[in-house]
Amino acid sequence: MNLQAILLKHWGFSSFRPLQEDIIRSVIEGNDTLALLPTGGGKSLCYQVPGMAKDGLCIVVTPLIALMKDQVQALKSKGINAVGIYHGLSKVEIDNAIDNCVYGDVKFLYLSPERLVTDMMRTRIPKMNVSLLAIDEAHCISQWGYDFRPPYQRIAEIRELIPNTPLMALTATATKQVVVDIQEKLHFKDPNVFQKSFERKNLAYMVFREEDKLNKLLKICLKQSGTGVVYVRNRRRTREISDWLQQQNVSADFYHAGLTAQERDAKQDAWMKERTRVIVSTNAFGMGIDKPNVRFVVHMDLPDSPEAYFQEAGRGGRDGNKAFAILLFNDTDTDSLKQFHERSYPPLKEIKKVYNCLGNYFQLAIGSGKDQSFPFDVFAFAKNYGLDPFLIYAAIGFLEKEGYLASSDALANPSRLMFMVNNEELYRFQVANPRFNPFTKMLLRSFTGLFTEFTRIREDDIARRTGMSKEAVYKTLQELHKMNILHYKAQNKRPVITFLEERLAASDLRVSKEVYRERKLFARKRMEAMIDYVSSETKCRSLFLLAYFGEKGKNRCGQCDVCLERNRAGVSTYEFNKVLKSIKPVIISEKHTLETLLNGMDLMLPEEKILNVIRYLIDNEKIAEDEDGLLHWK
Repeated sequence: MNLQAILLKHWGFSSFRPLQEDIIRSVIEGNDTLALLPTGGGKSLCYQVPGMAKDGLCIVVTPLIALMKDQVQALKSKGINAVGIYHGLSKVEIDNAIDNCVYGDVKFLYLSPERLVTDMMRTRIPKMNVSLLAIDEAHCISQWGYDFRPPYQRIAEIRELIPNTPLMALTATATKQVVVDIQEKLHFKDPNVFQKSFERKNLAYMVFREEDKLNKLLKICLKQSGTGVVYVRNRRRTREISDWLQQQNVSADFYHAGLTAQERDAKQDAWMKERTRVIVSTNAFGMGIDKPNVRFVVHMDLPDSPEAYFQEAGRGGRDGNKAFAILLFNDTDTDSLKQFHERSYPPLKEIKKVYNCLGNYFQLAIGSGKDQSFPFDVFAFAKNYGLDPFLIYAAIGFLEKEGYLASSDALANPSRLMFMVNNEELYRFQVANPRFNPFTKMLLRSFTGLFTEFTRIREDDIARRTGMSKEAVYKTLQELHKMNILHYKAQNKRPVITFLEERLAASDLRVSKEVYRERKLFARKRMEAMIDYVSSETKCRSLFLLAYFGEKGKNRCGQCDVCLERNRAGVSTYEFNKVLKSIKPVIISEKHTLETLLNGMDLMLPEEKILNVIRYLIDNEKIAEDEDGLLHWK
C-alpha cells in the first residue's frame, strides 16, 4: 500500500513526519494504537491517511466542535466526502448525514462523544462499513486527565458493535498514568503506544516575573520578528490589549469565541496571511490551526495546568526554527489562579440549583428535553435568577463533563439549506408556482449538492445575486421551508445549551461527592504544578515539563531563562548540581558565613566555580543573607 502516494495526492506532502508512518501502518495492520504526538505533530493525518487507504468509513470522535467543523471543511476542499454531527444541527440534518454514511460514499464522520453513544448512533453504526474508529483528545477518557469527560468512558460500548474495527487514540498531552488509563478504558486488545518525545528543542521557554506586563509584552513584540499569539484569560482583555498594541504601532487584532463565525474567520485569515502580526486571544484560538512560522507565544495569565500550557505554547515554532514560549506572571496571578480554581468547583448544591433553573428557564417538564437545543443568553439568565455569571459557567462546565448538558459557546452555525424534493418534484413546483421559479433556479446555479446534503449559504450573497433585499431573501427561504420544498436553517448567533438527557429533578442529579472531591483534588494538583513551574528558578523549564509528563534522562535545554542564568555562572550542569547537593543540607541545618561554608566543602572544584553557584543561588533568592552576614536556605 503506497501511503506516500495518498499523502502526496491529497495533502501535498512528499514525506511523513517522525512516527506518523509507523502509527499509520500499525492501525492499517489492524492493531489498536495510541499515538502521543505534541501539538503540531500532525495527529490528524495519522487517522486521515489510513481512512483514505482503507475501504469504508472512518469515524472520528472529538469534543472540539470548532476543530470538527474546520476539518470537515478542509477535507471537503480536497474533494474528500466528510460530515460532522454536532449540537445545533436539526434532526433532519442529522438524519440526512447518517443516511449518507450508511448508503453514500462518506469517508469521514466526525462526532462528539455524547453523540456517538446515543441510541440513534448505536442503531445505525452496525449498518455502516466502519474501517477505523479514531478517538481524538483521548486524555478526556481518564479521570486523571486534565479535561476529563465521562461520555468518553462509554466509547468502549461502541466497540462491541464493530468488533473487527481497529481503534486509534490520539492526544498531545498525557502523563504516564493517563497513558495506561486510556488503553484500559478503550479496551485495547494489547498495549500499543507510539510516543514522540515531548521535547521541543527549537522552543525556548521563558518565565518573567513582571508587574508591568504590557510594557514587557511590547518589548517582546518589538524584539521578536514574525507572527505571535498572546493568550489572556478573559474576552474583554483581548480587545483591550489588542487596541493598546495597535496604539504602539504593533499590528494586532483580538479573537474569542463570542465573535460571529464571519468575524472569527476574517481575523484568523488575516493572521494566517500575515496581514495581522499578533493575535490576542482566549484559549478559543489555535485548535486545528497549523501555522508553522509562529515565532512567539506569550501568556499574560497563568494557565490552569502544565497540560494546557504545553499545548498552547507548542503552537510556536512548528517549522522547526527558533521560537519563544513566554509566560509573564506576578504574585497576584498565583493568588488569582487559586481563586479561579475554587470558583471553578462551586458547591454541589449550587450546581444543582443552576441545573434546576436551566430547566425552568427553558420551560422543560421533568422527564422531557432530551436532545433538545436552546439559544442561551447567560446574562439574561443570570439576571432572571439572581446568579453570578461565573457560577453559571462553572456549573454548566461541570454538568457538561457529567454528560447532562452540552454547551456551544456562540456556536454561530452558518445558515444552510437542502432541497427536500427531488429534481422532478421541484420542476413541477416551479411550473405551479412561477413566482418562485427565478429564486430556486438561482439557488441551483449558485450551489452544488443541494439535493443530497445541507449546504452553507449566506443570505447577503443571495440578495446580491437576485437583487432582492436581505429581508426578502429571509422571507422567501422561510416560505419555501414551510411548503416543505427545502429545509432552511438560519444562522444561530447565540450560545446553545443542549440537554443530553431528559430533565431530572435537581435532587435526582447523579453527582458523587467522592468523584467531585477527587476531581477537584486532581485539578488542584495540576494548578499547583503550574505554580511550581513559574516559581522555580533553578530547574530548566524544558526539563520541568518533560518530567511532568514522565519523560526522564534529557539534558537541560540551555536556552530557557533558568539555563541562561545558570550559564552565566560558568559551570556545567554536573558541577552546579554537585555544589548544590553539598551546600543545601549544610545551610538548611544551620547558618554559615561564606568563609565557613567554603572551608567545609571538599568538592575538588575551583573556588571560583563554587562562588559562582553560591552567587547564582543568592541572586535567585534560594539562599538569603541575614544582617550578620550569615547565609541560610530560604
